Amino acid sequence: MRRREVLVGVTGLAALGGGALAVGGWNPLESGDAVEPIELETIDAPGSTAGTASVPERGRVTFVELFATWCGVCESQMEPLAAVHGTVDDEAQFVSATSEPVGNTVTRDDIATWWRDHDGDWPVALDTDLELTEALDASGVPYAFVLDESNTVTWSGRGRKSADEIRSAIDAAGGG
Repeated sequence: MRRREVLVGVTGLAALGGGALAVGGWNPLESGDAVEPIELETIDAPGSTAGTASVPERGRVTFVELFATWCGVCESQMEPLAAVHGTVDDEAQFVSATSEPVGNTVTRDDIATWWRDHDGDWPVALDTDLELTEALDASGVPYAFVLDESNTVTWSGRGRKSADEIRSAIDAAGGG
């Protein structure tokens, strides 16, 4: 029952956030404002080492995807993300971040296991204080962003996206 309550609450918050954006909230894609780098904890998982990462990385194109381990669409998004990551190499910073409440409903080990089970092979970070989520004005998961070398959002997309669409957005920002 508790999981159902959490899912209902998260769904309600996502709908509320989406409604607020539709009414005329701040949109980083339209504002032209740079997003200040935020230090996120990275976890030990395939393609990721325990430590920290500055996201977005100034002076480099950044692709960041916000996800959750309970999200079915996030799970299905891992295949196109892996395909794009395999072509990006060092051309762009490539990172996925979750804002799930670590230590409450999920552990670092849970996230690392989910990552491994879904063939993640790039840095995975924790946005437990919602700093990155708020800086990008994201409402829901999965939500992906491409930022150019000056940390300005040049593309964003919510929901499932194709590898071609993601790769094109990275290329357009100068990451290819």
